[in-house]
Amino acid sequence: MSTLTRLAALGLLLTAMAFAGTAVAAAHATLVSADPAKDTQLTTGSERVSATFSEQLQTMFAGMTVVGPDSNLWSTGDPKVQGATVSIDILPLGPVGTYTVNYRVTSADGHVVAGSWQFELTVRGNGKPGPAVAADTSPRGIPAWPFMVGAAGLIAGGAWWAMRRRS
Repeated sequence: MSTLTRLAALGLLLTAMAFAGTAVAAAHATLVSADPAKDTQLTTGSERVSATFSEQLQTMFAGMTVVGPDSNLWSTGDPKVQGATVSIDILPLGPVGTYTVNYRVTSADGHVVAGSWQFELTVRGNGKPGPAVAADTSPRGIPAWPFMVGAAGLIAGGAWWAMRRRS
């Protein structure tokens, strides 16, 4: 086998490994329902918001917030995890506008799942908000692509080193 053929085979192998990793990551917990539902218009707020996922959640390290159109925190207390559902209490809502629910949970297999959804309050409430929140309040997971690039680099470097030693 020529060196060029070996390098082409290595490239195909690394590409296949990268795509194989993506399919596995897609099998983790996904949001299946939310209360209130995404993009719902409400005339009054409820006492809590919740998110239900496709698999059980770990009870540790869950995070959930509700941020109002005034950039204030409208959730209160700590999130509660029961089975595949995470929820948090909310204060009586106030200003009309879009409220954003941010969540970050750990699925049963140990992978972090984060995201958000919004609902709208159409009639002003008389609630008082919690503290103002920073401009960037969305929870974020660690992206997988740097690890995949690093692993591909290690494999390519190892293959290059092995080929050099054979020469």
